[in-house]
Amino acid sequence: MKMRQIASGIALILSMTRICHGVEIEQERKPQKRPVNVKIIAINDFHGQLESPGSLRNAPATPQPSTSVGGIDWIAGYIADIRGKNPNTTFVSAGDLIGATPLVSALFHDEGTIETMNRVGLDINAVGNHEFDEGKDELLRMQKGGCHPTDANSCQGAAVGTPVPFEGADFKFLAANVVETATGKTLFPPYTIKEYDDVKVAYIGLTLKETPTIVTPTGVAGLEFKDEAVTINALIPQLYRRGAKAIVVLIHQGGTIPVAQAVSTINTCDDNLAGSPLKTIVNRLSDLVDLVISGHTHQAYNCMVATQNGTHTIPVTSANSQGRVFTDIDMAINAKTGRVQSVNATNKLVDRTNTAIIPDAGIKQIVDNYKALVQPIADRVIGSITAILSRTPNTAGESAMGDVIADSQLTATKDPGFGNAVVAFMNPGGIRESLTYLSSSAGEGDGNVTFGEAFSVHPFGNSLVTMTLTGAQIETLLEQQFTGCPNNQPFNRILSVSEGFSYEWSLSGPACDKVNPASIKINGVAVDPTANYRVTVNSFMADGGDNFLVLPQGTNRLGGAQDIDALEAYFALNSPVTPGLLDRILSLP
Repeated sequence: MKMRQIASGIALILSMTRICHGVEIEQERKPQKRPVNVKIIAINDFHGQLESPGSLRNAPATPQPSTSVGGIDWIAGYIADIRGKNPNTTFVSAGDLIGATPLVSALFHDEGTIETMNRVGLDINAVGNHEFDEGKDELLRMQKGGCHPTDANSCQGAAVGTPVPFEGADFKFLAANVVETATGKTLFPPYTIKEYDDVKVAYIGLTLKETPTIVTPTGVAGLEFKDEAVTINALIPQLYRRGAKAIVVLIHQGGTIPVAQAVSTINTCDDNLAGSPLKTIVNRLSDLVDLVISGHTHQAYNCMVATQNGTHTIPVTSANSQGRVFTDIDMAINAKTGRVQSVNATNKLVDRTNTAIIPDAGIKQIVDNYKALVQPIADRVIGSITAILSRTPNTAGESAMGDVIADSQLTATKDPGFGNAVVAFMNPGGIRESLTYLSSSAGEGDGNVTFGEAFSVHPFGNSLVTMTLTGAQIETLLEQQFTGCPNNQPFNRILSVSEGFSYEWSLSGPACDKVNPASIKINGVAVDPTANYRVTVNSFMADGGDNFLVLPQGTNRLGGAQDIDALEAYFALNSPVTPGLLDRILSLP
Protein backbone atom coordinates (compact mmCIF):
# COMPACT_ATOMS: atom_id res chain seq x y z
CA MET A 1 0.00 0.00 0.00
CA LYS A 2 2.76 2.40 0.97
CA MET A 3 4.65 1.62 -2.25
CA ARG A 4 1.53 2.45 -4.35
CA GLN A 5 1.18 5.76 -2.51
CA ILE A 6 4.81 6.60 -3.16
CA ALA A 7 4.42 5.75 -6.85
CA SER A 8 1.30 7.93 -7.09
CA GLY A 9 3.13 10.76 -5.45
CA ILE A 10 6.00 10.52 -7.89
CA ALA A 11 3.57 10.52 -10.82
CA LEU A 12 1.80 13.56 -9.42
CA ILE A 13 5.07 15.40 -9.03
CA LEU A 14 6.11 14.57 -12.57
CA SER A 15 2.78 15.77 -13.96
CA MET A 16 2.86 19.10 -12.16
CA THR A 17 4.60 22.29 -13.18
CA ARG A 18 8.04 22.31 -11.54
CA ILE A 19 10.39 25.06 -10.40
CA CYS A 20 14.07 24.44 -11.07
CA HIS A 21 16.65 27.08 -10.14
CA GLY A 22 13.93 29.72 -10.18
CA VAL A 23 12.72 28.85 -13.70
CA GLU A 24 9.18 27.58 -14.26
CA ILE A 25 9.12 24.44 -16.40
CA GLU A 26 5.70 23.53 -17.88
CA GLN A 27 4.63 19.95 -18.32
CA GLU A 28 5.07 18.56 -21.77
CA ARG A 29 1.94 18.91 -23.84
CA LYS A 30 1.00 17.78 -27.31
CA PRO A 31 1.76 20.66 -29.73
CA GLN A 32 -1.28 22.68 -30.84
CA LYS A 33 -2.18 22.21 -34.50
CA ARG A 34 -1.57 25.24 -36.63
CA PRO A 35 -4.56 26.82 -38.40
CA VAL A 36 -5.42 25.40 -41.79
CA ASN A 37 -4.86 28.08 -44.43
CA VAL A 38 -7.29 28.08 -47.35
CA LYS A 39 -6.91 30.29 -50.40
CA ILE A 40 -10.05 31.29 -52.32
CA ILE A 41 -9.76 33.06 -55.67
CA ALA A 42 -13.04 34.64 -56.83
CA ILE A 43 -14.36 36.28 -59.99
CA ASN A 44 -17.85 37.36 -61.00
CA ASP A 45 -19.69 38.48 -64.12
CA PHE A 46 -17.09 37.05 -66.50
CA HIS A 47 -19.62 37.08 -69.37
CA GLY A 48 -17.50 34.89 -71.65
CA GLN A 49 -14.77 37.52 -72.01
CA LEU A 50 -12.19 35.11 -73.38
CA GLU A 51 -10.02 37.92 -74.73
CA SER A 52 -8.88 41.01 -72.87
CA PRO A 53 -11.71 43.53 -72.41
CA GLY A 54 -9.13 46.31 -72.74
CA SER A 55 -7.68 48.32 -69.90
CA LEU A 56 -8.68 49.64 -66.49
CA ARG A 57 -7.68 53.18 -65.68
CA ASN A 58 -5.28 53.54 -62.79
CA ALA A 59 -7.23 56.24 -60.95
CA PRO A 60 -10.75 57.71 -61.24
CA ALA A 61 -9.74 61.13 -62.55
CA THR A 62 -9.45 61.50 -66.30
CA PRO A 63 -7.28 61.53 -68.26
CA GLN A 64 -5.31 58.85 -66.43
CA PRO A 65 -2.89 56.13 -67.48
CA SER A 66 -4.44 52.66 -67.60
CA THR A 67 -3.35 49.06 -67.28
CA SER A 68 -4.07 46.29 -69.79
CA VAL A 69 -6.15 43.63 -68.07
CA GLY A 70 -7.90 40.30 -68.41
CA GLY A 71 -8.01 37.46 -70.90
CA ILE A 72 -8.69 33.84 -70.00
CA ASP A 73 -5.08 32.80 -70.70
CA TRP A 74 -3.84 35.41 -68.22
CA ILE A 75 -6.41 34.40 -65.61
CA ALA A 76 -5.09 30.84 -66.02
CA GLY A 77 -1.55 32.10 -65.45
CA TYR A 78 -2.53 33.83 -62.20
CA ILE A 79 -4.45 30.79 -60.93
CA ALA A 80 -1.54 28.45 -61.71
CA ASP A 81 0.89 30.75 -59.91
CA ILE A 82 -1.34 30.92 -56.82
CA ARG A 83 -1.99 27.18 -56.76
CA GLY A 84 1.71 26.53 -56.98
CA LYS A 85 2.17 28.42 -53.71
CA ASN A 86 -0.86 27.05 -51.83
CA PRO A 87 -2.30 23.59 -52.57
CA ASN A 88 -5.44 24.49 -50.58
CA THR A 89 -6.65 26.82 -53.34
CA THR A 90 -10.23 26.93 -54.66
CA PHE A 91 -11.25 29.03 -57.69
CA VAL A 92 -14.88 30.21 -57.65
CA SER A 93 -17.28 32.37 -59.66
CA ALA A 94 -20.23 34.35 -58.31
CA GLY A 95 -22.35 34.02 -61.43
CA ASP A 96 -22.88 35.31 -64.97
CA LEU A 97 -19.96 33.25 -66.15
CA ILE A 98 -21.82 32.92 -69.45
CA GLY A 99 -24.59 34.89 -71.19
CA ALA A 100 -24.35 38.41 -72.67
CA THR A 101 -21.03 37.31 -74.16
CA PRO A 102 -18.84 38.48 -77.07
CA LEU A 103 -19.34 36.81 -80.43
CA VAL A 104 -16.28 34.55 -79.98
CA SER A 105 -18.15 32.83 -77.15
CA ALA A 106 -21.80 33.51 -77.96
CA LEU A 107 -21.78 32.17 -81.53
CA PHE A 108 -20.88 28.76 -80.08
CA HIS A 109 -23.37 28.94 -77.20
CA ASP A 110 -20.57 29.75 -74.74
CA GLU A 111 -19.05 26.29 -75.06
CA GLY A 112 -15.60 27.88 -75.39
CA THR A 113 -16.01 29.65 -72.05
CA ILE A 114 -16.89 26.39 -70.31
CA GLU A 115 -14.05 24.51 -72.01
CA THR A 116 -11.40 27.07 -71.13
CA MET A 117 -12.65 27.46 -67.55
CA ASN A 118 -12.33 23.67 -67.22
CA ARG A 119 -8.67 24.02 -68.14
CA VAL A 120 -8.10 26.99 -65.86
CA GLY A 121 -9.45 24.85 -63.02
CA LEU A 122 -12.62 26.64 -61.99
CA ASP A 123 -14.15 24.71 -59.09
CA ILE A 124 -17.56 26.32 -58.51
CA ASN A 125 -19.94 28.68 -60.30
CA ALA A 126 -22.96 30.07 -58.48
CA VAL A 127 -25.57 30.37 -61.23
CA GLY A 128 -26.35 33.99 -62.20
CA ASN A 129 -29.32 35.42 -64.05
CA HIS A 130 -27.51 35.46 -67.40
CA GLU A 131 -26.87 31.72 -67.20
CA PHE A 132 -30.60 31.45 -67.95
CA ASP A 133 -30.47 33.60 -71.11
CA GLU A 134 -30.99 30.54 -73.33
CA GLY A 135 -33.30 28.80 -70.86
CA LYS A 136 -33.14 26.05 -68.29
CA ASP A 137 -32.51 23.16 -70.70
CA GLU A 138 -29.55 24.88 -72.33
CA LEU A 139 -28.08 25.68 -68.91
CA LEU A 140 -28.34 22.02 -67.95
CA ARG A 141 -26.46 21.17 -71.16
CA MET A 142 -23.69 23.53 -70.07
CA GLN A 143 -23.22 21.38 -66.97
CA LYS A 144 -23.75 17.94 -68.51
CA GLY A 145 -22.33 18.39 -72.02
CA GLY A 146 -23.54 17.28 -75.43
CA CYS A 147 -24.25 19.18 -78.64
CA HIS A 148 -26.88 21.86 -79.11
CA PRO A 149 -30.04 20.25 -80.48
CA THR A 150 -30.35 22.50 -83.55
CA ASP A 151 -27.35 24.79 -84.07
CA ALA A 152 -24.46 23.48 -86.17
CA ASN A 153 -22.14 26.06 -84.58
CA SER A 154 -22.14 23.87 -81.48
CA CYS A 155 -19.51 21.18 -80.84
CA GLN A 156 -16.57 22.70 -82.70
CA GLY A 157 -14.05 20.66 -80.71
CA ALA A 158 -12.41 19.13 -83.76
CA ALA A 159 -11.55 22.61 -85.04
CA VAL A 160 -10.50 24.17 -81.74
CA GLY A 161 -8.78 21.28 -79.96
CA THR A 162 -11.36 20.16 -77.41
CA PRO A 163 -13.40 16.94 -77.15
CA VAL A 164 -16.39 16.16 -79.32
CA PRO A 165 -19.17 16.21 -78.29
CA PHE A 166 -18.99 19.25 -76.03
CA GLU A 167 -17.62 18.08 -72.67
CA GLY A 168 -19.73 20.17 -70.30
CA ALA A 169 -18.46 21.82 -67.14
CA ASP A 170 -15.97 19.97 -64.95
CA PHE A 171 -16.85 22.45 -62.20
CA LYS A 172 -20.08 22.52 -60.21
CA PHE A 173 -23.01 24.82 -60.86
CA LEU A 174 -24.73 25.73 -57.57
CA ALA A 175 -28.19 27.29 -57.15
CA ALA A 176 -29.58 26.78 -53.66
CA ASN A 177 -32.60 29.02 -54.14
CA VAL A 178 -33.74 27.79 -57.59
CA VAL A 179 -36.36 25.09 -57.17
CA GLU A 180 -38.28 23.08 -59.76
CA THR A 181 -41.91 23.49 -58.80
CA ALA A 182 -42.87 20.08 -60.17
CA THR A 183 -40.45 18.19 -57.91
CA GLY A 184 -39.61 20.59 -55.10
CA LYS A 185 -35.92 19.90 -55.75
CA THR A 186 -33.22 22.42 -56.57
CA LEU A 187 -32.25 22.69 -60.23
CA PHE A 188 -28.57 22.38 -59.24
CA PRO A 189 -27.01 21.36 -55.93
CA PRO A 190 -27.43 24.00 -53.21
CA TYR A 191 -23.90 23.68 -51.92
CA THR A 192 -20.67 21.73 -52.06
CA ILE A 193 -18.27 20.87 -49.24
CA LYS A 194 -14.53 20.86 -49.77
CA GLU A 195 -12.03 19.36 -47.32
CA TYR A 196 -8.60 20.83 -46.65
CA ASP A 197 -6.24 19.10 -44.21
CA ASP A 198 -9.16 17.51 -42.32
CA VAL A 199 -11.28 20.69 -42.07
CA LYS A 200 -14.40 21.19 -44.15
CA VAL A 201 -15.56 24.36 -45.90
CA ALA A 202 -19.09 24.68 -47.28
CA TYR A 203 -19.76 26.79 -50.38
CA ILE A 204 -23.41 27.81 -50.85
CA GLY A 205 -24.36 29.16 -54.30
CA LEU A 206 -27.34 31.44 -54.92
CA THR A 207 -28.98 33.01 -57.95
CA LEU A 208 -30.50 36.48 -58.15
CA LYS A 209 -34.03 36.13 -56.77
CA GLU A 210 -35.34 38.58 -59.40
CA THR A 211 -34.06 36.46 -62.31
CA PRO A 212 -37.57 35.73 -63.70
CA THR A 213 -38.06 39.46 -64.25
CA ILE A 214 -34.86 39.99 -66.25
CA VAL A 215 -34.64 36.92 -68.46
CA THR A 216 -37.13 35.58 -70.97
CA PRO A 217 -39.90 34.15 -68.78
CA THR A 218 -40.35 31.04 -70.91
CA GLY A 219 -36.72 30.11 -70.17
CA VAL A 220 -37.41 29.85 -66.44
CA ALA A 221 -40.92 28.44 -66.59
CA GLY A 222 -41.51 25.87 -63.87
CA LEU A 223 -38.80 27.31 -61.62
CA GLU A 224 -39.18 29.19 -58.36
CA PHE A 225 -36.49 31.62 -57.19
CA LYS A 226 -36.58 31.77 -53.41
CA ASP A 227 -35.42 34.36 -50.90
CA GLU A 228 -31.64 34.26 -50.60
CA ALA A 229 -31.20 34.92 -46.87
CA VAL A 230 -33.92 32.47 -45.83
CA THR A 231 -32.37 29.80 -48.07
CA ILE A 232 -28.87 30.31 -46.65
CA ASN A 233 -29.93 30.27 -43.01
CA ALA A 234 -32.01 27.13 -43.49
CA LEU A 235 -28.99 25.23 -44.86
CA ILE A 236 -26.61 25.97 -41.99
CA PRO A 237 -27.82 23.26 -39.55
CA GLN A 238 -27.45 20.68 -42.33
CA LEU A 239 -23.92 21.87 -43.08
CA TYR A 240 -22.96 21.68 -39.41
CA ARG A 241 -24.27 18.13 -39.21
CA ARG A 242 -22.00 17.28 -42.11
CA GLY A 243 -19.04 18.73 -40.26
CA ALA A 244 -18.69 21.95 -42.25
CA LYS A 245 -18.37 24.84 -39.81
CA ALA A 246 -16.67 27.26 -42.20
CA ILE A 247 -19.33 28.74 -44.48
CA VAL A 248 -18.77 30.73 -47.67
CA VAL A 249 -21.66 32.22 -49.63
CA LEU A 250 -21.40 32.81 -53.40
CA ILE A 251 -24.33 35.02 -54.38
CA HIS A 252 -25.28 36.66 -57.65
CA GLN A 253 -26.51 39.88 -56.11
CA GLY A 254 -24.49 42.99 -55.45
CA GLY A 255 -24.07 46.53 -54.34
CA THR A 256 -22.52 49.71 -55.63
CA ILE A 257 -20.01 52.16 -54.23
CA PRO A 258 -19.96 55.90 -55.00
CA VAL A 259 -16.50 55.77 -56.54
CA ALA A 260 -15.53 55.40 -60.20
CA GLN A 261 -14.04 52.00 -61.00
CA ALA A 262 -10.25 52.19 -61.30
CA VAL A 263 -7.18 50.28 -60.19
CA SER A 264 -6.84 52.56 -57.17
CA THR A 265 -10.46 52.03 -56.03
CA ILE A 266 -11.00 48.27 -56.36
CA ASN A 267 -10.60 47.69 -52.62
CA THR A 268 -12.73 50.58 -51.39
CA CYS A 269 -16.13 50.47 -49.72
CA ASP A 270 -16.95 54.08 -48.95
CA ASP A 271 -20.65 53.67 -48.19
CA ASN A 272 -20.51 50.04 -46.99
CA LEU A 273 -23.08 49.11 -49.67
CA ALA A 274 -25.74 51.29 -48.03
CA GLY A 275 -29.17 50.94 -49.60
CA SER A 276 -28.21 47.96 -51.74
CA PRO A 277 -30.24 44.72 -51.85
CA LEU A 278 -27.05 42.81 -51.04
CA LYS A 279 -26.57 44.64 -47.74
CA THR A 280 -30.16 43.85 -46.80
CA ILE A 281 -29.50 40.16 -47.46
CA VAL A 282 -26.24 40.08 -45.48
CA ASN A 283 -27.88 41.89 -42.56
CA ARG A 284 -30.34 38.97 -42.32
CA LEU A 285 -27.73 36.19 -42.44
CA SER A 286 -26.84 33.94 -39.53
CA ASP A 287 -23.70 34.98 -37.67
CA LEU A 288 -22.30 31.56 -38.59
CA VAL A 289 -21.69 32.71 -42.18
CA ASP A 290 -18.03 33.66 -42.57
CA LEU A 291 -17.71 35.25 -46.01
CA VAL A 292 -19.92 36.53 -48.85
CA ILE A 293 -18.58 36.67 -52.41
CA SER A 294 -20.98 38.66 -54.62
CA GLY A 295 -21.54 39.86 -58.19
CA HIS A 296 -24.22 41.19 -60.56
CA THR A 297 -23.45 44.92 -60.35
CA HIS A 298 -20.07 44.71 -62.14
CA GLN A 299 -18.36 46.64 -59.36
CA ALA A 300 -15.20 45.97 -57.38
CA TYR A 301 -15.51 46.46 -53.63
CA ASN A 302 -14.12 45.01 -50.43
CA CYS A 303 -16.46 45.58 -47.49
CA MET A 304 -17.30 44.54 -43.94
CA VAL A 305 -21.04 44.16 -43.41
CA ALA A 306 -23.00 43.23 -40.30
CA THR A 307 -24.93 39.97 -40.07
CA GLN A 308 -28.00 39.22 -37.94
CA ASN A 309 -26.88 40.40 -34.54
CA GLY A 310 -25.81 43.80 -35.86
CA THR A 311 -22.36 43.85 -34.29
CA HIS A 312 -20.75 40.84 -35.98
CA THR A 313 -19.33 41.83 -39.39
CA ILE A 314 -18.06 39.64 -42.23
CA PRO A 315 -16.17 40.35 -45.47
CA VAL A 316 -18.34 41.01 -48.53
CA THR A 317 -16.44 41.17 -51.82
CA SER A 318 -16.91 41.66 -55.55
CA ALA A 319 -14.36 41.71 -58.39
CA ASN A 320 -15.57 44.09 -61.12
CA SER A 321 -16.44 42.10 -64.29
CA GLN A 322 -15.17 40.46 -67.49
CA GLY A 323 -12.07 39.06 -65.83
CA ARG A 324 -10.40 42.41 -65.11
CA VAL A 325 -10.03 41.73 -61.37
CA PHE A 326 -9.96 38.73 -59.04
CA THR A 327 -10.44 38.59 -55.28
CA ASP A 328 -7.57 36.95 -53.41
CA ILE A 329 -8.90 35.59 -50.10
CA ASP A 330 -6.93 34.02 -47.27
CA MET A 331 -9.00 32.09 -44.74
CA ALA A 332 -7.44 30.67 -41.56
CA ILE A 333 -9.45 27.82 -39.99
CA ASN A 334 -8.99 26.38 -36.51
CA ALA A 335 -7.77 22.82 -37.10
CA LYS A 336 -9.51 21.55 -33.95
CA THR A 337 -12.89 23.28 -34.10
CA GLY A 338 -13.24 23.75 -37.86
CA ARG A 339 -14.32 27.36 -37.29
CA VAL A 340 -12.90 30.28 -39.20
CA GLN A 341 -10.38 32.33 -37.25
CA SER A 342 -9.73 35.08 -39.79
CA VAL A 343 -10.51 36.14 -43.35
CA ASN A 344 -8.43 38.60 -45.35
CA ALA A 345 -9.56 39.62 -48.83
CA THR A 346 -7.81 41.76 -51.44
CA ASN A 347 -8.99 42.60 -54.94
CA LYS A 348 -6.14 42.29 -57.42
CA LEU A 349 -5.73 43.19 -61.05
CA VAL A 350 -5.41 40.60 -63.81
CA ASP A 351 -2.47 42.64 -65.00
CA ARG A 352 -1.23 41.60 -68.45
CA THR A 353 2.04 43.49 -67.92
CA ASN A 354 3.05 41.39 -64.90
CA THR A 355 6.26 39.63 -65.95
CA ALA A 356 6.01 37.17 -63.04
CA ILE A 357 2.91 35.58 -64.59
CA ILE A 358 3.02 33.22 -67.55
CA PRO A 359 -0.23 33.16 -69.56
CA ASP A 360 -1.44 29.70 -70.52
CA ALA A 361 -0.46 29.05 -74.14
CA GLY A 362 -2.73 26.03 -74.52
CA ILE A 363 -5.79 27.97 -73.45
CA LYS A 364 -4.84 30.87 -75.69
CA GLN A 365 -4.65 28.43 -78.61
CA ILE A 366 -8.23 27.27 -77.97
CA VAL A 367 -9.40 30.90 -77.94
CA ASP A 368 -7.42 31.68 -81.08
CA ASN A 369 -9.00 28.69 -82.81
CA TYR A 370 -12.50 29.87 -81.90
CA LYS A 371 -11.53 33.35 -83.03
CA ALA A 372 -10.38 32.01 -86.40
CA LEU A 373 -13.82 30.43 -86.89
CA VAL A 374 -15.68 33.60 -85.97
CA GLN A 375 -13.34 36.22 -87.47
CA PRO A 376 -14.78 36.36 -91.01
CA ILE A 377 -18.23 36.92 -89.50
CA ALA A 378 -17.08 39.39 -86.84
CA ASP A 379 -14.92 41.54 -89.13
CA ARG A 380 -17.54 42.02 -91.82
CA VAL A 381 -18.38 45.75 -92.12
CA ILE A 382 -22.12 46.37 -91.95
CA GLY A 383 -22.20 50.17 -92.09
CA SER A 384 -20.72 53.35 -90.69
CA ILE A 385 -21.25 56.13 -88.15
CA THR A 386 -20.17 59.77 -88.05
CA ALA A 387 -19.45 59.79 -84.30
CA ILE A 388 -19.71 57.54 -81.26
CA LEU A 389 -23.16 56.10 -80.58
CA SER A 390 -23.09 56.07 -76.78
CA ARG A 391 -25.34 53.93 -74.64
CA THR A 392 -24.91 56.41 -71.75
CA PRO A 393 -28.29 58.09 -71.16
CA ASN A 394 -28.92 61.75 -70.56
CA THR A 395 -30.92 62.95 -67.54
CA ALA A 396 -34.18 62.03 -69.28
CA GLY A 397 -32.97 58.47 -69.89
CA GLU A 398 -32.40 58.81 -73.64
CA SER A 399 -29.21 57.62 -75.37
CA ALA A 400 -27.89 57.84 -78.91
CA MET A 401 -27.37 54.08 -79.13
CA GLY A 402 -30.84 53.41 -77.76
CA ASP A 403 -32.44 55.75 -80.30
CA VAL A 404 -30.73 53.95 -83.20
CA ILE A 405 -31.78 50.54 -81.91
CA ALA A 406 -35.40 51.62 -81.48
CA ASP A 407 -35.36 53.15 -84.97
CA SER A 408 -33.95 49.94 -86.45
CA GLN A 409 -36.71 47.89 -84.84
CA LEU A 410 -39.44 50.23 -86.06
CA THR A 411 -37.95 50.18 -89.58
CA ALA A 412 -37.97 46.36 -89.55
CA THR A 413 -41.62 46.12 -88.50
CA LYS A 414 -43.46 49.20 -89.82
CA ASP A 415 -44.44 47.85 -93.24
CA PRO A 416 -47.75 45.99 -93.70
CA GLY A 417 -47.12 42.28 -93.43
CA PHE A 418 -44.15 42.84 -91.13
CA GLY A 419 -46.10 44.28 -88.22
CA ASN A 420 -47.52 47.65 -89.30
CA ALA A 421 -45.82 49.13 -86.22
CA VAL A 422 -45.98 52.82 -85.35
CA VAL A 423 -43.55 52.79 -82.42
CA ALA A 424 -40.76 50.60 -80.99
CA PHE A 425 -39.46 50.45 -77.41
CA MET A 426 -36.05 49.12 -76.30
CA ASN A 427 -35.03 48.21 -72.74
CA PRO A 428 -31.75 49.73 -71.50
CA GLY A 429 -30.45 46.44 -70.07
CA GLY A 430 -30.42 44.99 -73.58
CA ILE A 431 -27.95 47.62 -74.80
CA ARG A 432 -24.62 46.16 -73.72
CA GLU A 433 -22.07 48.44 -75.42
CA SER A 434 -21.63 51.73 -77.22
CA LEU A 435 -20.46 51.85 -80.84
CA THR A 436 -17.14 53.66 -80.92
CA TYR A 437 -15.98 55.76 -83.86
CA LEU A 438 -12.34 54.71 -83.76
CA SER A 439 -11.33 51.55 -85.61
CA SER A 440 -11.32 48.31 -83.67
CA SER A 441 -8.52 45.74 -83.69
CA ALA A 442 -10.11 44.28 -86.83
CA GLY A 443 -8.65 47.24 -88.73
CA GLU A 444 -11.93 48.17 -90.42
CA GLY A 445 -11.12 51.91 -90.26
CA ASP A 446 -12.51 54.81 -88.24
CA GLY A 447 -16.27 55.17 -88.45
CA ASN A 448 -16.88 51.71 -89.87
CA VAL A 449 -19.05 49.30 -87.87
CA THR A 450 -18.36 45.57 -87.94
CA PHE A 451 -20.85 42.81 -87.24
CA GLY A 452 -18.78 41.87 -84.18
CA GLU A 453 -19.13 45.39 -82.77
CA ALA A 454 -22.87 45.40 -83.42
CA PHE A 455 -23.19 41.97 -81.82
CA SER A 456 -21.50 43.30 -78.68
CA VAL A 457 -24.34 45.82 -78.46
CA HIS A 458 -26.99 43.14 -79.05
CA PRO A 459 -25.69 39.76 -77.77
CA PHE A 460 -28.94 38.14 -76.63
CA GLY A 461 -30.42 36.89 -79.89
CA ASN A 462 -33.90 38.24 -79.13
CA SER A 463 -36.47 38.35 -81.89
CA LEU A 464 -38.84 41.24 -82.54
CA VAL A 465 -42.49 41.00 -81.56
CA THR A 466 -45.16 43.43 -82.80
CA MET A 467 -48.40 43.59 -80.82
CA THR A 468 -51.47 45.74 -80.39
CA LEU A 469 -51.73 47.96 -77.31
CA THR A 470 -54.30 50.60 -76.48
CA GLY A 471 -53.20 54.14 -75.82
CA ALA A 472 -53.97 53.55 -72.14
CA GLN A 473 -51.72 50.50 -72.12
CA ILE A 474 -48.91 52.55 -73.70
CA GLU A 475 -49.26 55.04 -70.86
CA THR A 476 -49.14 52.15 -68.37
CA LEU A 477 -45.98 50.86 -70.07
CA LEU A 478 -44.33 54.26 -69.61
CA GLU A 479 -45.36 54.41 -65.93
CA GLN A 480 -43.95 50.91 -65.38
CA GLN A 481 -40.50 52.32 -66.17
CA PHE A 482 -40.38 53.92 -62.72
CA THR A 483 -40.24 52.60 -59.17
CA GLY A 484 -43.33 52.61 -57.00
CA CYS A 485 -45.88 51.02 -59.33
CA PRO A 486 -47.41 47.57 -58.71
CA ASN A 487 -44.99 45.99 -61.21
CA ASN A 488 -42.27 46.49 -58.54
CA GLN A 489 -39.62 48.04 -60.75
CA PRO A 490 -36.45 47.88 -58.59
CA PHE A 491 -35.00 51.04 -60.18
CA ASN A 492 -35.96 53.42 -62.97
CA ARG A 493 -35.63 51.69 -66.38
CA ILE A 494 -36.16 54.30 -69.07
CA LEU A 495 -36.99 52.74 -72.43
CA SER A 496 -35.52 53.98 -75.69
CA VAL A 497 -38.24 55.06 -78.12
CA SER A 498 -38.29 55.24 -81.89
CA GLU A 499 -38.36 58.38 -84.00
CA GLY A 500 -41.74 60.14 -84.01
CA PHE A 501 -42.66 59.08 -80.46
CA SER A 502 -42.31 61.60 -77.64
CA TYR A 503 -43.46 62.23 -74.07
CA GLU A 504 -42.65 64.09 -70.85
CA TRP A 505 -42.09 62.73 -67.36
CA SER A 506 -41.50 64.41 -64.03
CA LEU A 507 -38.99 63.28 -61.42
CA SER A 508 -41.13 64.75 -58.64
CA GLY A 509 -44.34 63.15 -59.86
CA PRO A 510 -45.98 60.57 -57.61
CA ALA A 511 -45.55 56.85 -58.22
CA CYS A 512 -47.53 55.64 -61.24
CA ASP A 513 -48.20 59.25 -62.26
CA LYS A 514 -44.86 60.55 -63.49
CA VAL A 515 -45.83 60.70 -67.17
CA ASN A 516 -47.98 63.51 -68.55
CA PRO A 517 -50.64 61.65 -70.60
CA ALA A 518 -51.25 64.65 -72.83
CA SER A 519 -47.57 64.69 -73.82
CA ILE A 520 -47.58 61.15 -75.28
CA LYS A 521 -47.51 61.67 -79.02
CA ILE A 522 -46.86 59.69 -82.20
CA ASN A 523 -45.72 61.88 -85.08
CA GLY A 524 -47.01 64.93 -83.25
CA VAL A 525 -50.51 63.54 -82.64
CA ALA A 526 -51.61 62.84 -79.06
CA VAL A 527 -52.18 59.18 -78.27
CA ASP A 528 -55.84 58.31 -77.74
CA PRO A 529 -56.28 56.12 -74.62
CA THR A 530 -59.06 54.12 -76.33
CA ALA A 531 -57.40 53.66 -79.73
CA ASN A 532 -55.27 50.68 -80.79
CA TYR A 533 -51.62 51.02 -81.79
CA ARG A 534 -49.12 48.52 -83.19
CA VAL A 535 -46.05 48.42 -80.95
CA THR A 536 -42.73 46.59 -81.41
CA VAL A 537 -40.52 45.28 -78.58
CA ASN A 538 -38.02 42.45 -78.30
CA SER A 539 -39.17 38.96 -77.30
CA PHE A 540 -37.69 39.35 -73.82
CA MET A 541 -39.83 42.40 -73.11
CA ALA A 542 -42.86 40.93 -74.85
CA ASP A 543 -43.03 38.19 -72.23
CA GLY A 544 -42.88 40.69 -69.36
CA GLY A 545 -39.12 40.92 -68.94
CA ASP A 546 -37.68 43.79 -66.88
CA ASN A 547 -41.03 43.92 -65.04
CA PHE A 548 -42.93 45.49 -67.97
CA LEU A 549 -45.99 43.49 -67.03
CA VAL A 550 -48.42 45.27 -69.32
CA LEU A 551 -46.74 43.87 -72.45
CA PRO A 552 -47.97 40.26 -72.07
CA GLN A 553 -51.46 41.74 -72.39
CA GLY A 554 -50.71 42.82 -75.97
CA THR A 555 -52.84 41.16 -78.65
CA ASN A 556 -52.44 40.09 -82.29
CA ARG A 557 -48.77 39.27 -81.89
CA LEU A 558 -46.52 38.86 -84.89
CA GLY A 559 -42.96 37.58 -84.64
CA GLY A 560 -40.21 39.24 -86.62
CA ALA A 561 -36.50 39.27 -87.34
CA GLN A 562 -33.78 38.98 -84.72
CA ASP A 563 -32.77 42.28 -83.17
CA ILE A 564 -29.20 42.04 -84.48
CA ASP A 565 -30.49 41.46 -88.04
CA ALA A 566 -32.76 44.51 -87.74
CA LEU A 567 -29.81 46.62 -86.61
CA GLU A 568 -27.63 45.36 -89.47
CA ALA A 569 -30.36 46.11 -92.02
CA TYR A 570 -30.77 49.60 -90.59
CA PHE A 571 -27.06 50.32 -91.05
CA ALA A 572 -27.25 49.05 -94.62
CA LEU A 573 -30.06 51.52 -95.38
CA ASN A 574 -28.90 54.55 -93.42
CA SER A 575 -25.11 54.65 -93.26
CA PRO A 576 -23.42 56.79 -92.26
CA VAL A 577 -25.60 56.97 -89.15
CA THR A 578 -25.41 60.20 -87.17
CA PRO A 579 -26.24 60.49 -83.45
CA GLY A 580 -29.61 62.16 -82.95
CA LEU A 581 -30.53 65.20 -80.87
CA LEU A 582 -31.83 63.21 -77.86
CA ASP A 583 -35.09 65.17 -77.91
CA ARG A 584 -37.65 62.37 -77.82
CA ILE A 585 -37.98 62.17 -74.04
CA LEU A 586 -38.24 65.24 -71.84
CA SER A 587 -37.73 65.07 -68.09
CA LEU A 588 -39.01 67.81 -65.80
CA PRO A 589 -38.11 68.54 -62.16
